[in-house]
Amino acid sequence: MRTRGMQPDVPAPDSPWSEIVPGLWMGGHEFAGRSGEREFAVVHDEFDLVLTLLRLPGHGPDEGVEHHVWPIPDGPLDGTQLTGVMRLAQTASEALAEERRVLVRCYHGYNRSGLVVAQSLIREGRSPDDAIRLIRSRRSPWALHNELFVEYLRTGLATARLLEELAEEAAE
Repeated sequence: MRTRGMQPDVPAPDSPWSEIVPGLWMGGHEFAGRSGEREFAVVHDEFDLVLTLLRLPGHGPDEGVEHHVWPIPDGPLDGTQLTGVMRLAQTASEALAEERRVLVRCYHGYNRSGLVVAQSLIREGRSPDDAIRLIRSRRSPWALHNELFVEYLRTGLATARLLEELAEEAAE
């Protein structure tokens, strides 16, 4: 499995966030600015809804912007964490249906945010592989480089959640 923590050579994205489909944006807390130096991505009121998977103080959004925080690791997820990912994807889909601007963010805007955005796209009828391809073409080739998250999407998050819960019960 390749994740940010185990892949120090993963480049920072060149923008704070990228529009994947109209109204649905994917981003992070850090990006490579025009000078090539890393800069912080701070959300103010550019979006109607911000879904945060890794919260860092001082990164916004502004007061009055709907903000949901569900911290998850960039690694194996338990059943509760997968349920949260599915709920965030549903929240994003519902906001898009209301023509609201949605940002899903994590550290770089590659894996955790990619998982939620891909699940939202799958909910709207795309295949997992089509959702992954679209995200990589619009955000970065590094998006969803966490192979475990790709497998979760291909298996289906509900099925992955059930398998994780069964494994947890067997371990007790």
